[in-house]
Amino acid sequence: MRKGNIDLSIVIPCYNEIEHINQSMKELIEFMDATKLNYELIFIDDGSIDGTAKEIDKLSEKYTCARLYKHPANIGRGSAVYDGIMRAKGNIVGFIDIDLDVSPVYILPCYFCIKGGYDVVTANRIYRIKISNMHRWILSKGYNYLTRKLLDVPFTDTEAGFKFFNREKIIPILKEIKNVRWFWDTEVIVRSYLKNYKIKELPALYFRNEHKTSTVLVFRDSKDYFVNLIKFRKEVKRLKSATNEK
Repeated sequence: MRKGNIDLSIVIPCYNEIEHINQSMKELIEFMDATKLNYELIFIDDGSIDGTAKEIDKLSEKYTCARLYKHPANIGRGSAVYDGIMRAKGNIVGFIDIDLDVSPVYILPCYFCIKGGYDVVTANRIYRIKISNMHRWILSKGYNYLTRKLLDVPFTDTEAGFKFFNREKIIPILKEIKNVRWFWDTEVIVRSYLKNYKIKELPALYFRNEHKTSTVLVFRDSKDYFVNLIKFRKEVKRLKSATNEK
């Protein structure tokens, strides 16, 4: 990180990422250095138990652009992203998943979209479908179909762990969000939409790392998504009704 104003803050929530943290951090920093942006990486370790925090601590001594904050226990990705955004120094802030299933090359288009006037930019993941990830693709498409129908929103992929924001505009939205785990992604997009924020879905290739251990329990987490979706639908109706009455 060079001296001066921060162009871009990138929040990286982490939970048990020891398998790939070294390689991912190296790839990310190499890419960001090539952009010539003045950037910072804010790592939020969400109660990892596999040595992830210690490894980031060690790497941050080598990479001065990186800062680490720790949660004493696992409290949810949404909470980790919130904490990172609140600590960010840049006017443009985003978060990405450290497994880099969505490549860092999409960071720059997101940055320029926000700089050009968008309030929120989120990846619209394009899958390379294989037998091994077919179930994830089906569940993702099914969930996003229900999101569009039940919440009456136009988005193709609300759940991607690759989102960028105008920091000043997104902070009031963050303070309204109630779910601090995976459903946080749906809330941040839908609540921004209901505030008439300018939102862009950016097509991005998704290549799942088949060698990593996933921290997502696909079927259990999918069930939680759907339950939260039904609950959130009631609030969305209330918010729309309140808006119409003004």
